[in-house]
Amino acid sequence: MWISQRGEKAQSHTGGGAEVGRVTLARNPVGVYLDGERRELPMFGPGGYAWRPSLDQQVLVIKAGTQEEAPCVVGGLCRTDLALGEGEVMIYSPKASIHVGADGVVNVSGGLTVNGKPVLTAE
Repeated sequence: MWISQRGEKAQSHTGGGAEVGRVTLARNPVGVYLDGERRELPMFGPGGYAWRPSLDQQVLVIKAGTQEEAPCVVGGLCRTDLALGEGEVMIYSPKASIHVGADGVVNVSGGLTVNGKPVLTAE
């Protein structure tokens, strides 16, 4: 009985709210201004990938939990000036990028070091 009641409660939850905010503290956990400043928000991203938003960057905050009591940052606004084709991926920072093309070609800009040895230097 308890399990079935618990399932009913989970199904009746209609939350799932999300908001776009601006980063006020660029660290992990992060601070974001939504309807007021929220601090100590955890950040989520794909497995094996770590990131830290920039100060004043727009980020998406979802409100997790059964009562939307656990806001967390799940991503940042993507740049629109990148010439990405369908299915392509780019990892970038202000001074370097890795572009994976749909054709399988990987382009690196900036310096590249493998096991501590420079392979490509920034131009």
